[in-house]
Amino acid sequence: MKKLFAIPTVGKKLCAHFGHCEEFAIVETEDKQILQVHYHKPPDHQPGSYPRFLSGLGVSAIISGGMGIKAQEIFAQNNIEVFTGIHSEIPEKLVEQYLNENLQSGTNLCDH
Repeated sequence: MKKLFAIPTVGKKLCAHFGHCEEFAIVETEDKQILQVHYHKPPDHQPGSYPRFLSGLGVSAIISGGMGIKAQEIFAQNNIEVFTGIHSEIPEKLVEQYLNENLQSGTNLCDH
């Protein structure tokens, strides 16, 4: 089964705050293997713009350090899994942790 993950990044590593990323790493997986990673510049940051952008790419899961409640609600409405409180790492390692059922969510690093 194919699955697309989105990871907000700064300098090719997980960004602490979803809305402050330089790029989104889009990691394509199939049958618990990473197929490829692409980086996409996000649209201008306006309320709801990132969730709409990622939903349009077909993303089914977001791995983030912190994310506001409104963005989480939009993802939930689009049946997109959200993992917050994740510590900075390269996207491939984070997705590998997810695929191996070792991704540990923590405290959401965003307070709005």
